[in-house]
Amino acid sequence: MAGQQLQWGRHYGAVRPDHFRVAYSINPYMHLDVQPDSVRSRQQWETMVATLERLGATVEVLAQRPDAPDMVYAMNLGLAVTVAGQGRVVMSHMRHHQRRMEQLSAAPWFASLGFAASWVGRDGVGGHLEAGDVFPFGDALVAGYGPRSDELGLKALAVELGVRVRALKIVHPAMYHLDLAFCPLDSTRAMVCPGAFDSAGARAVLDLVPDPLVLTEAEALTMCANSVVIGRTVVMPACPDRVRARLESWGFEVVLVDVAELHKGGGSVRCLTNPLDIVVGRDLPSVPGGLLVVPS
Repeated sequence: MAGQQLQWGRHYGAVRPDHFRVAYSINPYMHLDVQPDSVRSRQQWETMVATLERLGATVEVLAQRPDAPDMVYAMNLGLAVTVAGQGRVVMSHMRHHQRRMEQLSAAPWFASLGFAASWVGRDGVGGHLEAGDVFPFGDALVAGYGPRSDELGLKALAVELGVRVRALKIVHPAMYHLDLAFCPLDSTRAMVCPGAFDSAGARAVLDLVPDPLVLTEAEALTMCANSVVIGRTVVMPACPDRVRARLESWGFEVVLVDVAELHKGGGSVRCLTNPLDIVVGRDLPSVPGGLLVVPS
């Protein structure tokens, strides 16, 4: 039986790649001697945005800071949700200092969209949190930790929003964010790469998803999980044949967009977009006081 369509994923934030470049290396995809072509980067980003809008999504655009070459990966600016009718955003506290200046522009931008900011990791409180590690699915925010976010940051997130957070430990260096190994498709299905997690996390994520599309490591490294879902359409950077066959058998349409220049910084379609329409009470339940669940 098909799951219910995701109710979130039709309103996004994105950052125009006017200053995108590889200025340092903080993931396995970044090489100083392999620079993106600036014209193609902008063209690919614009085509991606136009595709999302053609499919019915709204995209809000934030200008890129000249001193923040990775800011184009908007997913990691913060986790924006609506709680009891009020917009709130928990700002990311990046693991690597090279990205932390992004928050200076992101916080007022979120505020202009109606999201009041709170902070993880400032003033020595709360640890690290990167929003590319967090997705609503089932009864919780499913969250990765290890390479970028940590347990302290996830605990602070659970308390701040009053939700359940189910933590999964990421151990694969090339899937350093959850959004490279996990993609919710509908209320019962998700693309999942168990090889991204430790043994407890792999068991836990397969238990969480009633009907998983299990990705091999090779399939996941095409960045096929780093995709955006709008209703029954999956906007993807690549789609291995087996993955396409399963998605289409489930009634999903696959739309491919070429963002290969943006892959040179270590992210794809999902990394380039930040959902702004997640609602606590609709997309995941409220849990008074918050709760962090870590499998053992």
